[in-house]
Amino acid sequence: MDTTMVILWAVLFVVFLIAEIATLNALVSVWFAVGALAAMFCAIADLKFVWQMAVFVIVSTVVLIATRPFVKKVQGKTVPTNYELDVGKQAVVIESINNVLGKGRVRLDGTDWAAVSEDGAEFFEGDIVIVKKVDGSKLVVAKN
Repeated sequence: MDTTMVILWAVLFVVFLIAEIATLNALVSVWFAVGALAAMFCAIADLKFVWQMAVFVIVSTVVLIATRPFVKKVQGKTVPTNYELDVGKQAVVIESINNVLGKGRVRLDGTDWAAVSEDGAEFFEGDIVIVKKVDGSKLVVAKN
């Protein structure tokens, strides 16, 4: 038995596990940890390095494919970002909105945003508008 290879695979197993823990269960390296563990057992069985590497790749791939539905289910839960949470909220026009002149600003939750009208309508200071979408650093708004 080549203890160097056993130690190498054991170290790789630990490294992949630490990487998985460090990424807060984002499921980025757990497959490789399982593959390294399987390859370590091959090294204990005194198989040649080529077979150890083949087992590492095959086991990692099989575990990845087998756990894919679970991973999609876990990672499928999307958390809306801040800008997505702003859609549907009311904002106050603080600078008249005129798409032709390319000007307009609104205040939303205490933050000033550049704004454009969704349908080209003009809005005046003090008007209440609804955020329809976020387009880069601009809010697209419509009549309340």
